[in-house]
Amino acid sequence: MNYQPLYDYLESRHKSEFRQTLQHFVDTKLADDGHGNMEQWQQALSALPQLNASAIELKKSLQIGKKEDLDGVISELEFIELLKAFHPWRKGPYSLFDIDIDTEWRSDWKWDRVLPHLSPLKGRKVLDVGGGNGYHGWRMLGEGADFVLGIDPTTLFVMQYQVMRRYIGDLNHFVVPCGLEQLPNNLQFFDTVFSMGVLYHRRSPIDHLVELRSCLKPGGELVLETLIIDGELGQVLMPESRYAKMRNVWFLPSNDTMLLWLQRSGFKDVKCVDINVTSLDEQRQTDWMQFESLADFLDPEDRTKTIEGYPAPKRAVYIAKAPQ
Repeated sequence: MNYQPLYDYLESRHKSEFRQTLQHFVDTKLADDGHGNMEQWQQALSALPQLNASAIELKKSLQIGKKEDLDGVISELEFIELLKAFHPWRKGPYSLFDIDIDTEWRSDWKWDRVLPHLSPLKGRKVLDVGGGNGYHGWRMLGEGADFVLGIDPTTLFVMQYQVMRRYIGDLNHFVVPCGLEQLPNNLQFFDTVFSMGVLYHRRSPIDHLVELRSCLKPGGELVLETLIIDGELGQVLMPESRYAKMRNVWFLPSNDTMLLWLQRSGFKDVKCVDINVTSLDEQRQTDWMQFESLADFLDPEDRTKTIEGYPAPKRAVYIAKAPQ
């Protein structure tokens, strides 16, 4: 797992403090993931064969290599067994040597909803907060981004990213095991910052928005996706305990409230560009993610409600600009 190209890139942009911070958290987290699985994942990563992908598609989908690239090296079944050592696969889907990694989330559907509203990513430096295994980061590269940094504290997702990087190659896309709060203050480094599926996990959503703004260059673009509820300005749902069986859900604002939060956090040109009710086809259990999923989180008698009786997940996408 070689992050030296990331460190070299940041040094070349005169971001030594940023480089030092990332290197500290990478070294610390990968030395001990806290769950005792790191040795198993390292062994599985080392066992993956050296393969040359005859074709790589990052723009229209994520397709790496062809089935024929496996011939004489490893059987398809053996390769699948190695990949499943990194279960559960939540963000995707990936086609890896014509093996379809059917992830829990159809993250490509979210990308298709978001993409038409973005400023062109060509040549941009992008931060993907809570980016999981890097699925959307690869798609950002497919749109011409110059540099993509994904941050996610879940070590398994970082290992899944390493699987893909092994076969996609040394492009300027990195996923590191840390959170937004661990980055240096007032970076003002990125042209575009994504925060998708993170805000409702934060105890202080306003602090999260301010931290996102501080990562952006003046005039840079924020892309935020979060859970919302129907309601008027000022209305917010704070679950008593769990929401859709998740323990760490704190605040679900109405659309108008979310717009106000962004404005009060210093963003300009704030707009909601998409609202979508999460369907059972977009988030579901698969052979690659065999734990509970959305169907288990909803009231079986009324799919418009969670198992706790709250409104079922509805997600909105917001675009906003950092002040000049």
